[in-house]
Amino acid sequence: MTKQDLRIIFMGTPEFAVETLHALTEGGYNVVAVVTQPDKPVGRHQDTLQPSAVKQYALSKGLPVLQPVKMKDPAFIEELARYEADLQVVVAFRMLPEAVWAMPRFGTFNVHAALLPQYRGAAPINWAIINGEKLTGVTTFFLDHDIDTGRIIMQQPFEIKDDYCVEDVYDGLMRLGADIALKTVDKIIEGDGHVDSMPQDSMTPVNGELHTAPKIFKDTCRIDWNKGCEAIRNFVRGLSPYPGAWTEMDNGNGKTSVLKVFKVTATTLTCADKPAGTIMADGGEMLVATADCWLRLDEIQLSGKKRMDAKTFLNGFRDVESYSLTNKKQ
Repeated sequence: MTKQDLRIIFMGTPEFAVETLHALTEGGYNVVAVVTQPDKPVGRHQDTLQPSAVKQYALSKGLPVLQPVKMKDPAFIEELARYEADLQVVVAFRMLPEAVWAMPRFGTFNVHAALLPQYRGAAPINWAIINGEKLTGVTTFFLDHDIDTGRIIMQQPFEIKDDYCVEDVYDGLMRLGADIALKTVDKIIEGDGHVDSMPQDSMTPVNGELHTAPKIFKDTCRIDWNKGCEAIRNFVRGLSPYPGAWTEMDNGNGKTSVLKVFKVTATTLTCADKPAGTIMADGGEMLVATADCWLRLDEIQLSGKKRMDAKTFLNGFRDVESYSLTNKKQ
């Protein structure tokens, strides 16, 4: 079997998935169709439809695009079957019903941005950084009935450097994901549809304790100043630049403003005598008390304003020390 003989259907939606689709098409693999999310309403009145990044790329390459609202829709499943795919490749898409993932004769594999069984779930990059991991990676695995639990085909590690934020790891895993997807397809071709894979329950999780990666919501992103300096630093970089960690500035008189925090630096200056969330302005620096040490805010954004460095922020907010940064009310 050659790469031209293997009929592939690709499924994905965001920019992260485009890198793999690009690698497949430019590599001469036979992608016969692309499945992505329906166009998303955008704009003030939600009256403009925005196609996904995957759709835009697929159309630029003249590939057929399917956009089902419901994956179990009989009409969609019938249309999908007409492409007679041998294999389906999934990157950053939605959960598939068995009628879809079991359809190709060689199955369906997913590219996941973590070293499974670690960080199963929707936000593996964010949670790996939030938890202070030094190593993550990408995994290809065959889909089955449960989310991110199928038999593992291949894995490739990626180092999370100490100053990396989500954007850095995202870009690295996006490229690594495309590479491992092609290697996985090549393995399937070499084996004429058969490839060795390993059940996840037989594997020892990287770094011991098994972590999950649930979807991140707005309230997930609120900073807890009662935690230690290093934990908060990891939390901020694990959400930067998107969706962004945030807190509230409170002047004690009922006036509050949302403050997004994009970059911070841990210090070794102890702040045991200050309540968590206390603000100190010192020589153009903005420091916040945590459970152990002062944390320096480097890049922030007040609601309704532009993102800026702390020195610029302080130039326009001279009474900042009359405020404190609050935690979520219990």
